[in-house]
Amino acid sequence: MKKLFMFLAVVGFMTISAQYLAAQTPEETAAPAATETVDQSGTVQQEIPIHQQLKAKFIEGGAGFMASILIVLILGLAIAIERIIYLNMATTNTEKLLKNIEEAFATGGVEAAKEVCRNTKGPVASIFYQGISRMDEGVEVVEKSVVSYGGVQMSQMESGLTWISLFIATAPMLGFLGTVIGLISAFDSIEAAGDISPNVVAGGMKIALITTVGGLVVGIILQVLYNYIVSKIDSIVISMEDASISLIDILVKAKK
Repeated sequence: MKKLFMFLAVVGFMTISAQYLAAQTPEETAAPAATETVDQSGTVQQEIPIHQQLKAKFIEGGAGFMASILIVLILGLAIAIERIIYLNMATTNTEKLLKNIEEAFATGGVEAAKEVCRNTKGPVASIFYQGISRMDEGVEVVEKSVVSYGGVQMSQMESGLTWISLFIATAPMLGFLGTVIGLISAFDSIEAAGDISPNVVAGGMKIALITTVGGLVVGIILQVLYNYIVSKIDSIVISMEDASISLIDILVKAKK
């Protein structure tokens, strides 16, 4: 699934890049499409669609830095969405699973309980299967097996979070780097013109501010998704720990 999302991310980036190149035509860069409205005083006002405004700001911010920030956003979203889907699929109704396991022990023994775990998706069922498989070795061995395999499952759930953290930190830094370069460009323009008029400074300052805003927006979006993923993992882990305690009680009862 990760490979699929990375492929979709690359395709999305290529599509947006193609749209960006198409936006470089003189007609579109000179005058984006707009709709005319007339206010109460009779003055004609042009309303530019929001997507045209965003495209214009993206171009004004500079292709290099804005494209880099866009790549970070696409890759971060791809990994975050993949993790969210994985965690939603990993969520298990532990109460129902424990009830089915207890009924399986009562009717068919260990093999029936293992079959219930095999037919249930999610990390909780995998942990239960490992514990039930070592039931004959004693309760202490089962507890160690559950703890050890629980750590493995938790590592799998946290896979990809390091990359999201990296993108969260990288996006604002790219924006700030664009800010510094934009300020340098503004000072170069002042030096070349020998004047500090607003027309000379505006170009470099615009690049500086647009790249900063872009980097911060991307960082905020990915941070929200990161926090949601972490909270989802914590919820699954808590449910996993509670269910593991109940499983030990069921195994002790089944051995009597």
